[in-house]
Amino acid sequence: MSAGIELRNVSKRYGDDPAAPAAVRGVSFHVPRGTLTTILGPSGCGKTTTLRMIAGLESPTGGQVLIDGQDVTALGPAQRNVSMMFQSYALFPHMDVLENVSYGLRMSGVDKPSALRRAADTLRNVGLVGYDLRLPSELSGGQQQRVALARALVLEPAVLLFDEPLSNLDARLRREMRDEIRSLQQRLQLTVAYVTHDQSEALAVSDHIIVMDQGVIAQRGTPQELYESPASEFVAGFMGEAMLFPARVDDSGAVTLGPLRIAPRQPVPAGSVKVAVRPEAWHVGPPGHGLNGRLAKLAYLGSGYEYTFETELGPVFVVSPDVGQVLSIGSDVGLQLAPHGVSVVQET
Repeated sequence: MSAGIELRNVSKRYGDDPAAPAAVRGVSFHVPRGTLTTILGPSGCGKTTTLRMIAGLESPTGGQVLIDGQDVTALGPAQRNVSMMFQSYALFPHMDVLENVSYGLRMSGVDKPSALRRAADTLRNVGLVGYDLRLPSELSGGQQQRVALARALVLEPAVLLFDEPLSNLDARLRREMRDEIRSLQQRLQLTVAYVTHDQSEALAVSDHIIVMDQGVIAQRGTPQELYESPASEFVAGFMGEAMLFPARVDDSGAVTLGPLRIAPRQPVPAGSVKVAVRPEAWHVGPPGHGLNGRLAKLAYLGSGYEYTFETELGPVFVVSPDVGQVLSIGSDVGLQLAPHGVSVVQET
């Protein structure tokens, strides 16, 4: 599959001091045409700087940026055939919805009737029929989100860029909009680079995920690969609230975690390792079976419970969907591990 976006050994350092730390260091990756790749990581990891270099809003200190096979490193944003959707939406408050969406076309020299016709068609694509004459102040947050999306789509860009597009929305609307963005991307076969710090959002919308840490790529792969087979402590801890426990690999290749023995998916050299365990991987049973624990904290979530148990391994965080059998503080249990949600990583 050909690359819609390609970065080759791209770096970015702010200021003139060559000894200053780089915000992005030697990053290389490609986004296949017609797919959605999420750049994921904590604040300050370099993900937004990377996206801004793709957009042409920042110039790389070194390396190349290619879009649809063309080297655009030295080109400005207007010459790159990309649209970027910002966290703030940046709608013009004095323009109605139709004028907001058609604005980019008008600035590109498209005549007014054609621009308005294309804007109306695009608004229909994002589910905003009948909103043409409303001002942004008359719209909900989700509707403003759709207008901003329509304004980006109407330009028919080769590449669409999203910078934390859902962070201003409440949880329910965030879920709805991420599903809508994914559905539109797949239906229109858009090439999308999407920046977020939200792991569940990245898992839900992505064909591929690139996890960044301190300006470099920590790991890349499909959502399933990153969740089930993290390559490092950082990725394991960042993807899905995994807890990390010190463990040992014996000469037979089995991993010993307190009283529990784990068969790793991939061969691991004998010695010290870390075991990353997701909260949903623990099974709660009677004491004396597996790892003994005593309930110290609980929280009701509606769809289940969050438990924290004191064990010989330290605190263990468990998410249980069982709302019929509720434990009480001080209950003694036995904790065992499911085959899924458990990863063995080398110590770093």
